Amino acid sequence: MSQSRLSFALAASEPLPDEGQIALFAPAGAQDLSALPLERLVVIQPFKPDHDALAARGVAMAQTPAGPYAAAVVFAPRAKAQARALLAQACASVTPGGSIYIDGAKFEGIDSLLKELRGHVALDAPIAKAHGKIARFPADPKALADWTARDYEAAPGFVTRPGVFSADGVDEGSALLAACLPETLPARVADLGAGWGWLSGQVLARGGVQEIALYEADAIALDCARRNITDPRAQFHWEDVTRLPAGPRYDAIVMNPPFHKSRDAEPGLGEAFIAAAARLLTPSGTLWMVANRHLPYGDALAQTFRDIQEVTPPSGPSTRFRITRAQGVLSARDQNRTAAARPSRARR
Repeated sequence: MSQSRLSFALAASEPLPDEGQIALFAPAGAQDLSALPLERLVVIQPFKPDHDALAARGVAMAQTPAGPYAAAVVFAPRAKAQARALLAQACASVTPGGSIYIDGAKFEGIDSLLKELRGHVALDAPIAKAHGKIARFPADPKALADWTARDYEAAPGFVTRPGVFSADGVDEGSALLAACLPETLPARVADLGAGWGWLSGQVLARGGVQEIALYEADAIALDCARRNITDPRAQFHWEDVTRLPAGPRYDAIVMNPPFHKSRDAEPGLGEAFIAAAARLLTPSGTLWMVANRHLPYGDALAQTFRDIQEVTPPSGPSTRFRITRAQGVLSARDQNRTAAARPSRARR
């Protein structure tokens, strides 16, 4: 949301109250908040990178909305079910009659969301600016009760919530990776980007595993994982994997790394996951990774591991996904030598 869009919206509707906290639901870490009173803001942001960026700016953070809040701004995500759930939370936590603003980009579906919202609340005329729209409506605790987030059963014994990755079922890539795992795994395993825990559950079903650490940036997904994985060998970490330092060391890592922050693929995310895996593995540890075939992770893997093999799933080769087994983490010196000897993508 640009500052001008918010400024226009505030000028065109009732001004924000002079007292009371203002809740912000799911703003990005770099969100322009200059039109709002910083000292009165409370941010509900379950995504760790954005949470940390906002906290570093001095904004008060909360895991879940407490309220009652004097007003709220909801930054609509692309996932429609998640957007509905955030709006329901705002309605339930803002003082009845208080202003709720809904802001979103056109390319992420704000028009259809506003159209749906008009059938439930007294929505003011939206303001269109900077390739998006913002609109205001008065809070009504009962108006959006039907939009409250509810559990999905994504797989037998596994629940998910709106907005988490692959909320409707097991991701095909994760299923292929699980099918390629050996019957016995090392004692200490980590799952980077563990989501709601399905892949970790498959790891725990293998022999030899004494502990598994689930690292996940989405607090909602991680909460689902805690509910889904009750095995005492599991440990849960709300972390931005791309910023994890070295240690503790694991004998094996499994991962299905994300490659999107917005609409466009960002291979740098997967490369950052590969680098994190190298920092967390023992020198002889093994990485098991699944990724879409079109993603250019070959250089990052070759720069980081000695032995790299593509594994064929029992069902046969996949045209969409590549399963990689990488072992033997190169030392920092060897990684630098490999990088220096490899021609850059720009020169190829």
